[in-house]
This record gives sequence, structure tokens and C-alpha cells, in this order.
Amino acid sequence: MKVVVLAGGVGGSKFTLGVREALGPEDEATVVVNTGDDLWLSGVRLQPDVDSIVYALAGVNDAHRGWGRAGDSERVNEELQAWGAGWPWFTLGDLDLGTHLARTGWLRDGLTPTQVLARMQERWPLGVRLLPMTDAEVDTNIVLGDGSRMHFQEWWTRHRAALAPAAFENPGMAAAVPAPGVVEAIADADVVLLAPSNPVVSIGPILAVPGMREALRQTSAKVVGVSGIIGGRVVRGMADVCLTAIGVETRADAVAAHYGARSADGILDAWLVAEEDAFLVPAVEALGIRAVVAPLWMTEAAASAEIVRAALAA
Repeated sequence: MKVVVLAGGVGGSKFTLGVREALGPEDEATVVVNTGDDLWLSGVRLQPDVDSIVYALAGVNDAHRGWGRAGDSERVNEELQAWGAGWPWFTLGDLDLGTHLARTGWLRDGLTPTQVLARMQERWPLGVRLLPMTDAEVDTNIVLGDGSRMHFQEWWTRHRAALAPAAFENPGMAAAVPAPGVVEAIADADVVLLAPSNPVVSIGPILAVPGMREALRQTSAKVVGVSGIIGGRVVRGMADVCLTAIGVETRADAVAAHYGARSADGILDAWLVAEEDAFLVPAVEALGIRAVVAPLWMTEAAASAEIVRAALAA
């Protein structure tokens, strides 16, 4: 079986671990990772979602904090702050900074983000193939009510999404194309899975890459999404703020409607809802999307793997 996963953030990394555990040695998994929250900081290129998934698959992530490397130190970050460089509220761990320096050096040498990510995967046996959604720089900006803009990471990390967003922008997206291998992987897949990542700032940028929605609509694979909303609440992060900003209720059926049915110019064939949201099955199926009820709490890798199995069965 060939499986393609669209993922980003901590939810995406947990789900990807479940994909690896659920599939057998004869199966193939390709994970298309959100790069919309990438940024340049202190002269180095950061790819937070890419690194979260790489570190999780390698078993070196800081599961307690939810980001960065386990057992990391912050001496370089402290020195940067002493020089008044970087963002004092955005911590770069020393081991994590090593990743950013290596990436930046390879980019300066002329490698593409796809080639850089392929090189990163040579260090650890990750068990899946990772591809960026695009090689273009399409960082996410938040537009506030007064028309001012700030990078997504400042809004998310510094302000904890407390500033009401008016819109989300990805400068350069109109000229972007899917990274090499992405469209081909989707076309050749047996199943495409949408991880329970933030629908707006994790999955949203992936779907916004020109040609991505068309690839999902045209593939012979079934496209199955997993709700990151359980009981009308987000599992982690501030996805509810993002959803409210684009006029979508924080409900599993509302997010399914946001993605839409493939039979009605959307992208979904099936949608997994939590047991707590079983009463929403009729509303989801009224959209032309098959609804499947399953336990959706990703408490550990085994639980995530059961969610993946339910999605594959759908």
C-alpha cells in the first residue's frame, strides 16, 4: 500500500508516528510537510514543522515541550540575546540551531529545500519519506484588524494568538508549485490522509500551493481526513482562533465542510470524527463525505497507529 500524508505541527508529528507504526514493511509512506511557518531568523532558515516531524520520527524530540530536541541547552540563544539579536521570546536550542545552520549552509550551496530534506533524512532511519509542500518560500503572515502584519511565529509564539487575526497570507504562494515528487506521490497513492493538524495554518498552506487541490481531486486514491476537533474543542494549540478568523466553527463537521467533499469540488472522501462527536455523523454525511467514528486521542504512538488504521479502513 502507498500512503501519502499531509501534515504539520505537533499533531502532524504524532500522526506520522502512528502512520509508521500502522504500516507494514511492504508499505510506502510519503509525508508532505507544511513549510508555511518557515522563517529566517538571525541569518538561518528555520522550518519548525519539518523539524518537529523529523525529530519525532528520529526519537530525539522534546515530547514535554512539544518542540525542539530533547535534552537541549540554550547557551547560544542566551548569547544571541546578549547581542540583542534574534527574538528573546523565540528560543533556539543549541542542538536545534545545529540543524538550522546545516540547512542554511546547504541552501547557500545551492540545494533546494527538497534536496536539503532528503539529506536530513540520511542521518536517522525515519521509516517514511518526507517532502516539503513546495521549494518556494511562502512564509505565513498574520494580517491584524488595523492592517498591520506580523510573521506567524511572532503571532503564535510571542502573542499566543491573543491578537485577533483578520486574515492569513502566504506571500509568493501564487507563483509556487508543489515540490518535486509531491504530485507524483499523490497520483500514485492508494490512500491520502489529512493529519489532524491545524486546518488553517498547517494543512491550509499545503492546500494553497497551486496544483495541490487539483492533484487531490484527480487522484484515484481515497482522501481521508482526521478531525483535530474533539467535542467542540481543539486538542492542542489555538486552532479555534484560526478557524474563527476564517468563519469556520470549532466543530468537527464544520471543519469537514471547510475541506469539502471531493464530489462537490472539495477534497474529502471520508472524515474521521471522535466518539464524542458521533452525533455529527449525519451532518458530515449530508456534505457527501463518509463519516467514521473512532477514538481520536493521540495519547501515545499505539493510539495514533489505531487512528491511522481506522482512517485506512475508511
